[in-house]
Amino acid sequence: MIMGIRLPGKMLRRSLSGHKEVNSAALDIRKGHFPVYVGENQKKRFVVPLSYLSRPSFQDLLSQAEEEFSFNHPMGGLTIPCNEKFFLNLIDGMINPE
Repeated sequence: MIMGIRLPGKMLRRSLSGHKEVNSAALDIRKGHFPVYVGENQKKRFVVPLSYLSRPSFQDLLSQAEEEFSFNHPMGGLTIPCNEKFFLNLIDGMINPE
């Protein structure tokens, strides 16, 4: 199951992680985007723009992911070690900076 989350001016796509969903969802990644897995217990998949990679706040999350997982990401893709609400607030701040 794939779900979309609307933030002003952007659409983040999310699917509940599972082998069938992850494999079939790989086809819905548009050019210029990449998937990440977020969550403390149940990981959720988000497809975010590549432009987020240049944002300092997103780079901080990537550093935390590197410290926690190194190159061994349990979901088979980039796993971000934070809860979903924190991630969504961070993304919202990138879209709507104060």
